[in-house]
Amino acid sequence: MITKEHIEKFIEQAHRVGKERLQLCSSGNLSWRVEGNIALVSGTGSWLPRLAEENVAVCNIATGMPVNGPKPSMESVFHLGVLRKRKDMNVVLHFQSEYATIVSCMKNKPKNFNVVAEVPCYCGSEIPVIPYFRPGSKELADAVTEALTDHDCVLMSKHGQAVCGKDFDDAYQKAVFFELACRIIVLAGEGNYLTLTDEEIHDLDVYILGKVSK
Repeated sequence: MITKEHIEKFIEQAHRVGKERLQLCSSGNLSWRVEGNIALVSGTGSWLPRLAEENVAVCNIATGMPVNGPKPSMESVFHLGVLRKRKDMNVVLHFQSEYATIVSCMKNKPKNFNVVAEVPCYCGSEIPVIPYFRPGSKELADAVTEALTDHDCVLMSKHGQAVCGKDFDDAYQKAVFFELACRIIVLAGEGNYLTLTDEEIHDLDVYILGKVSK
């Protein structure tokens, strides 16, 4: 059951995304699995920095259909698709932060975003880049859902980014560190930045994340 407290928390987190300038105006959208099969999704055309109660849609994750509130964001198809695929994730954030969006528009996009340890530790050592598809299209929804099935971040060419997280903090952190990495890449310039080696990433997995044995 969706409560007033759920709505207030969702709005608070949407405003947080705006304060960090992870998106501008109506360029991003947010979803949250509140309970098993019910999610809150920002409404179509809404601005996350000033999201209000009347901009919050309640959707059925299994069917992908709205059950209450306004029409959900046109990107709700991939939000709900990711939540169906990723039972370990409860938040999906689509954003268009400045430097990551610059990278998404580059002709020669980087294949490796591991410029700082936070990227492999929190975003994942591999960040897929998908081709341009029209916003709101089935093709985009399918590509993002597929990319986030086994990754936590994706870069959408000539469009923006999406991340999924266990909770709001997890998704927010991934978005911020992804933006940091892209800022380093853009400001350093092509061929003028270093990336972590496979051995250094393995070392982080062992000593920081405890994922694998020595």
